[in-house]
Amino acid sequence: MAAPGEVAVNDVHVGKKKKPPARYWQEPQAEGGDENKVEKHDGHTKQSQKQQTPSVKRKQDGDERGGKKFISGDRVQKFKRKDKIKRPHRRNSKLKGLIVHSEKASSFAQKQAARFDLLLPEDAGFLEGDEDEDTCTISQEDIAEAVDISSATKYFNLKLSQFGPYRVDYSKTGRQLLLGGRRGHVACIDWQSKQLKCEINVMESVNDVKWLHSEAMYAVAQKKWLYIYDSKGIELHCIRKFNDVLRMQFLPYHFLLATASATGFLQYLDVSVGKEVTAICTKTGRLDVMCQNPHNAIIHLGHANGTVTLWSPNQKEALVKMLCHQGGVRSVAVDQTGTYMVTSGMDKKLKVYDVRSFKPLKSYFLPAGASCLSLSQRGLLSAATADVIQVYRDVWSAPVTKPYMAHRAPGSVWGLHFCPFEDVLGVGHGEGFTSMLIPGAGEPNFDGLDANPFRSAKQKQEWEVKALLEKVQPELISLDPAELGQVDHATFEQRHQDRVQALGYDPLAKERFVPRYKKKGRSSSGAVERRKKQVAHQDQRDVIRKTVEDKMKMEKERKAMEKKKAVLSNQKSALERFKK
Repeated sequence: MAAPGEVAVNDVHVGKKKKPPARYWQEPQAEGGDENKVEKHDGHTKQSQKQQTPSVKRKQDGDERGGKKFISGDRVQKFKRKDKIKRPHRRNSKLKGLIVHSEKASSFAQKQAARFDLLLPEDAGFLEGDEDEDTCTISQEDIAEAVDISSATKYFNLKLSQFGPYRVDYSKTGRQLLLGGRRGHVACIDWQSKQLKCEINVMESVNDVKWLHSEAMYAVAQKKWLYIYDSKGIELHCIRKFNDVLRMQFLPYHFLLATASATGFLQYLDVSVGKEVTAICTKTGRLDVMCQNPHNAIIHLGHANGTVTLWSPNQKEALVKMLCHQGGVRSVAVDQTGTYMVTSGMDKKLKVYDVRSFKPLKSYFLPAGASCLSLSQRGLLSAATADVIQVYRDVWSAPVTKPYMAHRAPGSVWGLHFCPFEDVLGVGHGEGFTSMLIPGAGEPNFDGLDANPFRSAKQKQEWEVKALLEKVQPELISLDPAELGQVDHATFEQRHQDRVQALGYDPLAKERFVPRYKKKGRSSSGAVERRKKQVAHQDQRDVIRKTVEDKMKMEKERKAMEKKKAVLSNQKSALERFKK
């Protein structure tokens, strides 16, 4: 009679069960896993498994940890940051080791990012209408009634008709809202909890407002000068070098506040040390259209002659000049990736450009032109025409025939800004402020190390210190950030020629001298360096000796030529007998 264990073995061998599909949370199983489980009852198999070498086990564990079977190539390719580095041909073991270590670290980070991408809990959604229903006809009240209570509270209106119209700016984390009225009213609000942080009246006209590196400070461009206030409304600085400022942009990774003035000057202020970095005279007149490229920190300026210019604090001239419209430029916006630029002009055209090639992609006609533009983190474009706000989807990938959403504000729109990490569009107009619900506008998954909306006071302090330590210098701002990792061959050749002239020989002309290894302590680092210097000095002596010999030869030839001329000059000619 068979034992119970033998019956079980026979059952398994006869009828194999179909394996269920593998899931990413399950441990990977080797092929033929059922056979291994069955053969464990045999003593020989147990002994062979025990005799398996540790190196083979470690290799198998490493393959399982790598997750090659469960992470798709497309997902891993999504997080690729660089290509493989070419290893040098020369014998440099230290450099080769550094390259190998860097490639391993990059590959590991790429795989980890692909794994963590599965854990991102939030997805971006868009508004979808019923059959034969346009989403642009759905009102904000209907959206507020359909969503949950916490989302419905994000749609509200602030009636501030006395000091409007208003400029709008959200903080980097999206928690704080800054309002600047044309007639002097400045307010700082925690818009989600509807808590008023501060409210002041500067008693003069306000042209623009902008948050700085944290929610503790903000800049206000007033009628004459630029002012810095804290979150309680206390005046910290009055910077009189920055006068007649119309528009401002803050570069968070460089701690630079870029300002455009009515006198045609583009100025940069380093807010970490409080000094002016540079002042550029653009020679293009009044500057009231301005935006920044988040990818490379280049400032885009729009002008009355229909051109858009790109500026860097390192050059006094424009990096690029683009003729975008037949009339004056009214507004400019650049997406988060720095790939596309959207402009609107007096010719009632809305144009989309590829910043990489500076070529137009799409051109749309708006009945009255767009006075304000803003791009969200997910690529939605909001355009304001008088008191009408229209939101468009995929303006650069496919032709757009109708807006995604539309809304009519109580007054003429003066400022537009999408809230980071929220499906909210802030609209500043003549009657106050309106917070609109735009499904699919914000990035649902935030980077907690860069901008965390839920950070505590301690985390905020640590982030600020770390950001100051990792501050990017203004000299590194360029049109193509990839140029920082490239070699300047022209400069390298010039430095090489200077080095050859200083040393008297070309150190790269032939293979360097490699000292022979000696025993009994005669190959210490100091002894090796002395032998290298001795050979280098000997080569240099040979070059100097050859140079001296050439100079002596040239001097000898010169003296012989002078002597010959003197002899010829002393000889009397046949005509000298006629002289008296």
